[in-house]
Amino acid sequence: MIRNQGISNTILDLVGETPMVKLQRITKKLKGSYYAKLEAFNPGLSQKDRIALHIVENAEKKGILKKGATIVETTSGNTGYSLAMIGLVKGYKCILAVSDKSSQDKIDLLKTMGAEVHVCPANVPAADPRSYYEVAKSIHKKTPNSVYINQYFNELNIDAHYRTTGPEIWKQTEGKITHLVVASGTGGTISGTGKYLKEQNPNIKVLGVDAIGSVLKKYHETGQLDLNEVSPYKIEGLGKNLIPTATNFDVIDIYEKVSDKEAAFTAREIVKKEGIFCGYTCGAVLQAARQYEKQDYFNKDSVVVLIFPDHGSRYMNKIYNDSWMKEQGFI
Repeated sequence: MIRNQGISNTILDLVGETPMVKLQRITKKLKGSYYAKLEAFNPGLSQKDRIALHIVENAEKKGILKKGATIVETTSGNTGYSLAMIGLVKGYKCILAVSDKSSQDKIDLLKTMGAEVHVCPANVPAADPRSYYEVAKSIHKKTPNSVYINQYFNELNIDAHYRTTGPEIWKQTEGKITHLVVASGTGGTISGTGKYLKEQNPNIKVLGVDAIGSVLKKYHETGQLDLNEVSPYKIEGLGKNLIPTATNFDVIDIYEKVSDKEAAFTAREIVKKEGIFCGYTCGAVLQAARQYEKQDYFNKDSVVVLIFPDHGSRYMNKIYNDSWMKEQGFI
């Protein structure tokens, strides 16, 4: 069910209530029925609009964030865009620390939206002063009247999806969902959505998607942070080299890791077969679903919902660029 198509007061009123579409050709050989929750239909073209607006409005209610203040955040790009958009509408300056793994498209978009952008090396430890986590903290300390959103360690990240994404999926599937497949980065989407759905039906399985080179899957299985798991990878907004407190691992049943190459080709395949111009992480989510299906997690009666986090326009210089694909050795 989509919102009433009337006149909205601002673009921020269009956040949430995103559509769901049944995947047809690309899942034809898989057991079960598959549905994509299209978060690119948010005005900022990603699921991050939900958490950005929820966190900002909460800070406003508490009097922490007032007009003329500066929003500071660590981002792979999508949260930054959402915050920049919200800042323009509400009258806040926005300073963002961005990983150099982020596509040039995303970085250019952030600047176009008026954000001050600091590009930081991706392949350094989280505690390194050059990491985008530490750079954001430093900017916040040096900037008067600033608020650090801190999505990786902010419980409101989970709460936003518990209040919106979970209920939407439950209504859209008429309570028939059996499995939820979600990319795990900060962990807010999978934790909040999964928590809500399991409260409605404890038998629903929440299946996480991690990247090869990330620590989340092993931490979920062992409770130990193994930095030997960390290696460079290309997928944005997926996986981590630290453990975000915005991830509730108790909600997640299992994780599956996917490779950069398979995620990239699967995203391209989604475009060709379904006409959905999706982002890199969407390819990772469908690739993980395929891997889960091969391991017999689904049967013919399964109703599998895949959250597609963002839009393909953010990756024109990456997975949809043949030269980039060749540079990575994918083609």
